[in-house]
Amino acid sequence: MYIACPKCDWRPQPADLWTCTCGHQWHPFLTHGVCPACGKVWKETQCHAGIGCGQWSDHEDWYHEDDGLTVEQVIAHPERLHKPAPVTKTLT
Repeated sequence: MYIACPKCDWRPQPADLWTCTCGHQWHPFLTHGVCPACGKVWKETQCHAGIGCGQWSDHEDWYHEDDGLTVEQVIAHPERLHKPAPVTKTLT
């Protein structure tokens, strides 16, 4: 899974913060759109203006599955691929 604006494909980084109406700043994708300070549920999330498109979208639409990517999309954005954890063998 990856997180991206459904309108412009901007991908927030862990350091990118949003501000709730209560004034608290946090990364809404760590809490699925719920402000940890006041409990407000954000059903819509605004893309960062200046970095992204600045438009509002349903919060759930920001979550994308890796399935169904075209070869061109993978080449252009390899970070979209889910990389499984390496398999380790235990010698007995």
